[in-house]
Amino acid sequence: MKEIAPGIPYIGVDDVHLDLFESQYVVPEGMSYNSYLILDSKVAVMDTADRRKGEEWLQKLEEALEGRTPDYLVVHHMEPDHSGFIEALSARYPDIVIVASAKALQLLGQFLPGRSFHTLAVKEGDMLELGSKTLQFIMAPMVHWPEVMVSFERSTRVLFAADAFGKFGALEGRLFGDQDDDWACEARRYYFNIVGKYGAQVQALLKKVAPLEPSVIAPLHGPVLRENLAYYLNLYNTWSSYGVETEGVFVACASIHGGTLEVAQRVADILKAKGCPKVVLCDLTRSDRAEAVEDAFRYGRMVMAACSYDAGLFTPAYDFLHSLQMKGWQKRKVALIENGSWAPSAGRVMKEMFGQMKEVEVVGDTVTIRSRFKADDQPALEALADAILA
Repeated sequence: MKEIAPGIPYIGVDDVHLDLFESQYVVPEGMSYNSYLILDSKVAVMDTADRRKGEEWLQKLEEALEGRTPDYLVVHHMEPDHSGFIEALSARYPDIVIVASAKALQLLGQFLPGRSFHTLAVKEGDMLELGSKTLQFIMAPMVHWPEVMVSFERSTRVLFAADAFGKFGALEGRLFGDQDDDWACEARRYYFNIVGKYGAQVQALLKKVAPLEPSVIAPLHGPVLRENLAYYLNLYNTWSSYGVETEGVFVACASIHGGTLEVAQRVADILKAKGCPKVVLCDLTRSDRAEAVEDAFRYGRMVMAACSYDAGLFTPAYDFLHSLQMKGWQKRKVALIENGSWAPSAGRVMKEMFGQMKEVEVVGDTVTIRSRFKADDQPALEALADAILA
């Protein structure tokens, strides 16, 4: 049994067969459901797991307990992928006390109506003495549910971070972040699609956590972080403040018959020729939308190219922009290309949708393509590239 710190074994489980996390996000490498155990004079279980993997989780818990009886179950987050085995654990250990925020205990009654539990509601700054180890509770509402809290073990300086610092993908034995070759890739997609709307709340949490100087960050998904924590904290600061992580332009395209895609590729080539440090082209009709959302947040500038459709906007483009609205996309510049064979309407709809987003500036003139690129469209594309790079 691996420990993340002395007296704190990891008892989480992987689900390598899961295809869609939260029934919407593609997870080709599965998902981890992290759980931890604090062994001291008193024993605390730190969250359970998803019901799909509950029996395996319970077996790992029993092995780590080595015959001891847990005193507390700390519930940082009531979402079912972390609370799926609360009822079974309480049935096995009827005297266990569930420690959670008052809001989480309210949700507990909603998820498990009619059940009776021993509970302890905690608030900001409360302490739970376990012996040589002490848990300090920090409220983190809307990161990303209203009942979320994190906890800090003061002697080992382990931060149990709930869904903060999480990542898509099963661990498969790679428990620690320093064993992960590209943590940021799937952590970024996870952050902006799961937590991204709540940047202000993440900023508030970072301000509470920074003075504690954690030595280990133990999230509920993804690897445990223990080295170069400044790297992870700085990324989270950039993401949650809606800063630009990578200089470049994201070109997002929704094409029906290929004409708009050809134009988007031409724009990407123009941007590269003008010295843009990074250009990423995404075909919204075939790409994972969560990946597109991730890249829209990663870069500070975007070119949006889309077809007109039913006197509006082609559905993949509309759905993408709706996702950006949902996730709080902001503080960005965007340039627009529309394609319409007889009544171009995409530009109008895109302007309306971007106009509803915070601090999003539409730059340059909308370029209108009629069915296919023509040589006399080139100057307008050149001007569009200059506008987005200015």
